[in-house]
Amino acid sequence: MATVTESAFTGFSNPFALNPQVANAVPATTALFNRLSVDQKLAALWVIYTELGKSITPAATGAARLQFAEGLLNQIKQMPQNEQLQAMRDIANKVSNPVSRAYGVLTNNTKLAFWYQLAVWMEDGSVIPVPESYKLSREANQLMASLRQLEMNQQITVLRNAVINMGVDPLA
Repeated sequence: MATVTESAFTGFSNPFALNPQVANAVPATTALFNRLSVDQKLAALWVIYTELGKSITPAATGAARLQFAEGLLNQIKQMPQNEQLQAMRDIANKVSNPVSRAYGVLTNNTKLAFWYQLAVWMEDGSVIPVPESYKLSREANQLMASLRQLEMNQQITVLRNAVINMGVDPLA
């Protein structure tokens, strides 16, 4: 069995080794998201999807099987508006209820597509219009500034990190 030594890799550059700021950008930006209140998380998701959605959407929905979320999305769409917002808050807060548990079993990419679809519906008025409380706080604006500095793949990773931990996985 051949052994590869560290010296075999001296000809390759590792951008993360040269720039620790780049290596820490995704976890630092994810941490900014996680420190937000639930309504600021929802506001940030809406802004992220409406501002950055043009580049994130193909990656998220292309890899997702949105048909697995269609039942949950339609269930939310049929709710009265105050219940729609509460369902989104419950998912973000990991409240154990049928909606949050249905979300919890979705794949990571389907979770990305789920929030994108909600953002589209919020923008076109199919579900609750964007609440007045969705004005970004100073902390949420810091998150957005940090996100804008990242490459597209890093933005998707931050977004994935944000949405995968939402909901309640009944199988866990």
